[in-house]
Amino acid sequence: MNDPTWLVPLPVVVPLFGAGLALALYRKPRAQRLISVIALTMVLIASATLLVLADGGPLVVDVGGWAAPVGIDLVADRLSALMLTISSAVTLAVLLYSLAEGEADGDEAAPVSIYHPTYLVLTAGVANAFLSGDLFNIYVGFEILLAASYVLLTLGGTGERIRAGSIYVVVALLSSVLFLIAIAMIYAATGTVNLAQLAVRLPEIDPGVRLVLQIMLLVAFGIKAAIFPLSAWLPDSYPTAPAPVTAVFAGLLTKVGVYAIIRTQTLLFPDGRADDVLMWAALATMLIGILGAVAQDDIKRLLSFTLVSHIGYMIFGIALSTTMGWTASIYYVAHHITVQTALFLVVGLIERRGGSTSLDRLGGLAKMAPVLAILFFIPAMNLSGIPPLSGFLGKVGLLQAGVAVGTPLAYTLVVGGVVTSLLTLYALVKAWNKAFWQTPPAELPDTRLPGGMIGPTAALVGLGLALTIAGGPLYAYTERAAIALQERSPYIDAVLPDGERGAGESADAVSDQTPEDLEPTEQAEVRP
Repeated sequence: MNDPTWLVPLPVVVPLFGAGLALALYRKPRAQRLISVIALTMVLIASATLLVLADGGPLVVDVGGWAAPVGIDLVADRLSALMLTISSAVTLAVLLYSLAEGEADGDEAAPVSIYHPTYLVLTAGVANAFLSGDLFNIYVGFEILLAASYVLLTLGGTGERIRAGSIYVVVALLSSVLFLIAIAMIYAATGTVNLAQLAVRLPEIDPGVRLVLQIMLLVAFGIKAAIFPLSAWLPDSYPTAPAPVTAVFAGLLTKVGVYAIIRTQTLLFPDGRADDVLMWAALATMLIGILGAVAQDDIKRLLSFTLVSHIGYMIFGIALSTTMGWTASIYYVAHHITVQTALFLVVGLIERRGGSTSLDRLGGLAKMAPVLAILFFIPAMNLSGIPPLSGFLGKVGLLQAGVAVGTPLAYTLVVGGVVTSLLTLYALVKAWNKAFWQTPPAELPDTRLPGGMIGPTAALVGLGLALTIAGGPLYAYTERAAIALQERSPYIDAVLPDGERGAGESADAVSDQTPEDLEPTEQAEVRP
């Protein structure tokens, strides 16, 4: 137990074990709830511990005892540990919210026997994608979380949800096929799919082939991350799902795609040949996404478009290919996971209290539900980038990184980022005025909001504020993560240290050899 690497697989193993146990107890809803809460609490504790330990260097586990590059590695470095910790906190809060919602509704609207195992499988898939040190295993993580998301998106079986789920399935399958083709091409060109070994071998192949492989991966990840023009599916898919499902999708699924872009761009393709394309994509994603948000009169769709828009900020930082840009981008991802999830949970409360998410049907909620008004106002201002909140810190970091690069395209993105932030403020203030200040066109239902739903929502809002209070230490952590990404050697050396993991052998492989197969000095070690 002195070796902390045993913690690395827990965020994947614990939810999968919990999912199997919850499925076996499908006739006992209370046991399922307890299992889910315990499993996700364990994942959060393990992730937070890895966040601290990974600051001293990457932690590597050989799955099955087989070393890289033959075996599959799970790697917890600063970037993956931070993503794990934030996502674990979000998934636990959303689970508690959904449990309170189910209890308030009498569990009539959600088939809990399916929900809990599926939700835990989704959590395991996200963790596997974050931790994987193998390109194909990242694909496996994507497929795990996507298979679970198909089920969660269509819970309830309404026609609208089935239609939205069908769109989501088709787009996700297209992305997965492209990703799988890219993996096959990469293996054909390099003979490996291990990320650390790819970082060494990809620079040795033809530059034209390398660029094609890079574009293939960017398109596959761009669909998953909802980067324009590959983002049209998202606003039609997310708003139809139940509030907890929409919240966890908005907070995590697109960020897994962003994480994959960060990991591959920094580790596998550090030459920056696709940076200009990414910068134009970031600009279009920011502006077109926020213009779509401004035009909406339904708060769910409005937030779905802001989700697309703010993915552009993250891609902006990645495309700068500087330590400043990566630092700000990683910080902004952590901020956005928390704030966007909190806003969708608040919208679930608004729908419950006001009976609708249409801004034309709402009004007067500030007087009727002042706590709800506060819970919406804080993350809305945070998302808009009002100082001194974490959204402001992240955006200022991105703008500073753009100015430091100093190219005309970088300055164009700086201007685009400012315009997007102002339009975000306009869209959310419009939503605030219509939902909370204006006189409602008709009397709203007198519905009591369960404390069990308000509590997790308030916790996520508080986590967003904590990212502001701890902005200095967190930003320093993301800067150390960005420096390690730029150097690349800490990750490569941790996975492929000379003479140890690089041979690709299991620690037990030597026992299968006869003494005659070994050198004389080795024979003495194995003879009885």
